[in-house]
Amino acid sequence: MTAATHSTLFPRVPDSADAVLEGLDPEQRAVATALHGPVCVLAGAGTGKTRAITHRIAYGVRAGILQPSSVLAVTFTNRAAGEMRGRLRQLGAVGVQARTFHSAALRQLQYFWPKAVGGPLPRLVDRKIQLVADAAAACRIRLDRGELRDVTAEIEWSKVTQTVPADYTAATAKAGRETPRDPAEIAQLYAAYEDLKRERSVIDFEDVLLLTVAVLQDRHDIAEQVRAQYQHFVVDEYQDVSPLQQRLLELWLGDRENLCVVGDASQTIYSFTGATPDHLLDFRVRHPGATVVKLVRDYRSTPQVVRLANGLLAQAKGRAADHRLELVSQRPAGPEPVFAEYTDEPAEAEGAARRIRELIGSGVPASEIAVLFRTNSQSETYEQALADAGVPYQLRGAERFFDRPEVRNAITALRAAARFGGNDALLDDAPDLPSQVRAVLSGKGWTPQPPAGSGAVRESWESLAALAHLAQDFSAANAGATLADLVVELDERAGAQHAPTVQGVTLASLHAAKGLEWDVVFLVGVAEGMMPITYAKTDEQIEEERRLLYVGVTRAREHLHLSWALARSPGGRANRRPSRFLTGLRPGSQAVAGRAGAAGAGAVERGSWTAAATAVPEQAPRRRQRTPARCRVCGRTLTDGGEMKLMRCEDCPSDMDEGLYERLREWRGEQARRSGQPAFCVFTDKTLIAIAEAVPDDEHELARIPGVGMRKLRRYGADVLALCAGRDPAEGQDQD
Repeated sequence: MTAATHSTLFPRVPDSADAVLEGLDPEQRAVATALHGPVCVLAGAGTGKTRAITHRIAYGVRAGILQPSSVLAVTFTNRAAGEMRGRLRQLGAVGVQARTFHSAALRQLQYFWPKAVGGPLPRLVDRKIQLVADAAAACRIRLDRGELRDVTAEIEWSKVTQTVPADYTAATAKAGRETPRDPAEIAQLYAAYEDLKRERSVIDFEDVLLLTVAVLQDRHDIAEQVRAQYQHFVVDEYQDVSPLQQRLLELWLGDRENLCVVGDASQTIYSFTGATPDHLLDFRVRHPGATVVKLVRDYRSTPQVVRLANGLLAQAKGRAADHRLELVSQRPAGPEPVFAEYTDEPAEAEGAARRIRELIGSGVPASEIAVLFRTNSQSETYEQALADAGVPYQLRGAERFFDRPEVRNAITALRAAARFGGNDALLDDAPDLPSQVRAVLSGKGWTPQPPAGSGAVRESWESLAALAHLAQDFSAANAGATLADLVVELDERAGAQHAPTVQGVTLASLHAAKGLEWDVVFLVGVAEGMMPITYAKTDEQIEEERRLLYVGVTRAREHLHLSWALARSPGGRANRRPSRFLTGLRPGSQAVAGRAGAAGAGAVERGSWTAAATAVPEQAPRRRQRTPARCRVCGRTLTDGGEMKLMRCEDCPSDMDEGLYERLREWRGEQARRSGQPAFCVFTDKTLIAIAEAVPDDEHELARIPGVGMRKLRRYGADVLALCAGRDPAEGQDQD
């Protein structure tokens, strides 16, 4: 039950409808054979829900009960829809529509708009934030970047909950929703935003659903045409349905009940967008005769991981908690989850990077490791730590695999080789498909060994290596396959967004990790104030934070590491404490419940790497000896990471050598280009400013600047000192 991005295997298409059912457990088989009337599948994490519903569709199609073109399967992300299409293709169920709600609605809206309204459909804006900024300007309201983002989110929430500007203030009060500004002011901005859209003849993402609902409600002939096309519906992740999506689903259905929904109330983590588990929990009320199947056999995680996940939910409250599913692991026993405490966030990131490097050295593929955090702002610290450790990584949410330039160019080259391969000298010494693919990719930058470091060059290599691995798997599964066969496979995968594996540790927010899984998961920043996050105030918000942590825990197949830091920055106040959600679950937590950073607490309370949290390699300074950092200008204690790198307050006067700073920036840009890394992986802007202010004379002075560790001192120290002395870096190296 792995994500499409994990599996690169090519199972043979089942030769009959009955063969589709082979390998399903009794509950999954019950789902697959329940093809009539309303069906509700309550599926816990890792229980094979996607497997169950795709086999259900495939069995119905292969048995002749369902017509492929009459089935519409909807989910919430393009990745999930692509995975579903890929699995259906592997099961021989071609022609089934698997789309997101928005994709399905947009397709219908584009088709019916000329008939329902006349003329072309208004242009769809990719990002509404500029429109919101223009609306604020029209209202003479000043918004900073953060407020602009928050107001945009409020407008999105209003639209998916079908709240018009005039009703916004009352709706937020009823929902108990905290607003980023005065509700009346946001209502004014919302109204101005809608006016601007009309003036410019554009629509936004939410309008796609709203307009489709309006067309289907007002035009019964069009609604009947859609219902004649789609007669059977499957909805994945039903706990995340918003009121607007539910209304659209009801219009698609009409008075029929050929609907299968699947979800888990304990994985509701998008309520801020208007999602609610009520539609899932009330399904049997709306459909009294529904078939209900519960999937609780967990095939993903070890008993140790499942025990922790169940323990998290055992402390939950509220309606979703009342309907929680107790998972039962089907895997052999594995290692206990590891709990680690660190002095500060950089130490936590370095500890994770060090352990990840050890895991990769022991044979764990980098693509099977993930670092998950609560907010995207935590990412940079881990990017830096992994780059310093020489560990490749990829950010979840980057462009889709088949949209990457190097992948598009490689597929074009493979297509050309398939067409004219007989005249290509590159293929003369390539007797089989994998070697032919490697030969073609070598002309596009692929090499048998990966390039050093990380960054763009490494990411490009990883993409090409994924194609090479895909060719190997395809050849093993299809004896005698040719380049032309592989190109067809790649085209089909591109259409389904069914990507192969890319090597590299995944960095992702907990929200972005939903639906994915890895052998090893590092859950970082599991401290009060971050998990639950500070602005979670109500009981409902706190419980959603618990569910978010539950989602993170259940991403792990075998190894699970949970960590937190006592302070944000080196030298800062150690006033943080582990998340309340871990109370009673981490060893020793009963005795210190409610106490912040208890003295003498074990660094690692369970697991095999006993001293990982406080033990530091001998060549590195011991973090326990740090003293509070103070501004070198005014003497104030510094707690902000950026200020600590400068060793002064942001608003204290700077004595920076601006000429040196510019030379350092130019040098850094050249280093980044050579290594294929982002510039900040060489040195951050704050570190360059600190160097230009201190103008160090020797390695000892340079090493004292925050952001210049031993590794960077060895790699870049000579260049930086040469620049500080007014020499060209090459001259400094020659003299050394």
